[in-house]
Amino acid sequence: MWGDRGKVMNIFVKSTLVASIFCTALVGTFPAYGKELPRVLILATGGTIAGVSNNNSAVGGYDSGKVKANDLVNAVPQIKEVANCDVEQFCNIGSQDMNGQVWVKLNERVNNALVNQHYDAVVITHGTDTMEETAYFLENTLQSDSPVVFVGAMRPTSAISPDGPSNLYDAIKVAIDPDSKKRGVLVTMGGDIFESRDIYKSDINSLYSYASRCCGPVGSVDEGVVNFYAPPIPAERPCWGVPPDAVLPRVDILHAYAGCTGDSIDAAVNCGARGIVIAGVGNGNMSKDYIDAVKRAVGKGVIVVRSSRVTKGFVNRNHEISDDELGTVASYDLSPEHARILLQLIIYHLDNEPTQKDKLNVQKCFEGKYFLKR
Repeated sequence: MWGDRGKVMNIFVKSTLVASIFCTALVGTFPAYGKELPRVLILATGGTIAGVSNNNSAVGGYDSGKVKANDLVNAVPQIKEVANCDVEQFCNIGSQDMNGQVWVKLNERVNNALVNQHYDAVVITHGTDTMEETAYFLENTLQSDSPVVFVGAMRPTSAISPDGPSNLYDAIKVAIDPDSKKRGVLVTMGGDIFESRDIYKSDINSLYSYASRCCGPVGSVDEGVVNFYAPPIPAERPCWGVPPDAVLPRVDILHAYAGCTGDSIDAAVNCGARGIVIAGVGNGNMSKDYIDAVKRAVGKGVIVVRSSRVTKGFVNRNHEISDDELGTVASYDLSPEHARILLQLIIYHLDNEPTQKDKLNVQKCFEGKYFLKR
């Protein structure tokens, strides 16, 4: 009798072991039911990532901003496994046509998504030519510390091996990563993660077209695994918030070069520029003729910022040129394009918030020592 019971017990143990292995396999194969995925809003603005080849153009030519937002997301089914995404076609333009009006409306939409609609993160698809500018604008105007990630592509969707799908998946993974919070607006391209303040487009055609001016990438994405190289710096971020009907003041960028003459600066002032950023040579230097024109501009109340056409390093105050005597502002680590955006926001607040005029020091704003708090 005990022999029969032993056989039954042996069969029972073996059956239990097989069932256990089978259940374990099921758990490892399928996502857990009822698990709440992060909510992500994807805002599409156009660009190469939404581009399609144009047979009427030169070899390699394409029309940007032709593919709709839902089609971009549906091309990457893996996204649905990691996040619950809502998709909106915010606009559909090449980033060469991006402008301040679109920035202001985009700021309103992203703020509403994060503050009022309680999305966990926002991902913005964008053309690469001016992505660094739109990202830095939102870095300075958003009211939330939730992740906002920009992403683009160097090849259109109709290319033999488009980079848009993998870049978009990487951006979603970065956006939902807990370590992305309180890092400001990020840009993900070619497996690298950059802070918006420090980036520029460094190559016309390469898939790895973005680079850092001073600090390097802050992280990477490898086959969907997000790694940050250091924790976020515990610093208070600026909030130069703008209302949805804001009109940004005109600020022009003018390059210094061998033989440059000051009539271009005079022309900018005569055309209504409220500020001018000089993309100077070396440490923000410029010709004597430019310096004389800058004096005239400052004398008329135009704010002039010295930046550099060199892609790395700091433009320090009173180096090579006496900013104290000339009445100019040093951009420090900001590129000419980023310096222009910050100057636009500063001038806007000077015009619209009279209480700021007595305490707002433009140079300290560029040094990061004074800003409006969120």
